[in-house]
Amino acid sequence: MTGAAPAAGSRPGARLAAARLLVAVLWAGALWALGYIAAPAVFAAVSSTLAGDVVAVLLARLAWVSIACAGLMLVLVRVSQDLDAGRRRFLNLLVLAMLACALVMFVGLQPGMAQLRELAGAAGVKASPYWTQFAVMHGVSQLFHVIESVLAAFLVLKSR
Repeated sequence: MTGAAPAAGSRPGARLAAARLLVAVLWAGALWALGYIAAPAVFAAVSSTLAGDVVAVLLARLAWVSIACAGLMLVLVRVSQDLDAGRRRFLNLLVLAMLACALVMFVGLQPGMAQLRELAGAAGVKASPYWTQFAVMHGVSQLFHVIESVLAAFLVLKSR
């Protein structure tokens, strides 16, 4: 076939670009699906104490997805020959910023929030003297999730 465009896989770096995009979409989709669909749905469907338990498990799994996606993205960016130095640096910084958000939530905030929920007992954290501290930590966690979600949109747009 003369005049036909080459297949996407025949261009140098096309497979790595596709892999970068796939990982970025997986990471972004997980963040968006859990933060903006699943967690609110769980809180709307069951008691807040049970919902908190379920969402805490989901957030822990999301953290591991974020860590895995970040590691894979850093490797893909490093080995991609189709990226110039500036774009490589930008993608690395973007991935590291997203990873930092995930780690702040997973290592810094979620364990503290779990401890406060445990200290509150069966009545729930809202009925305990720990509510204000929990609410502040929860708000900070939500802020980091929003930041990571916005950064994820940039990662999807810039990964191809």
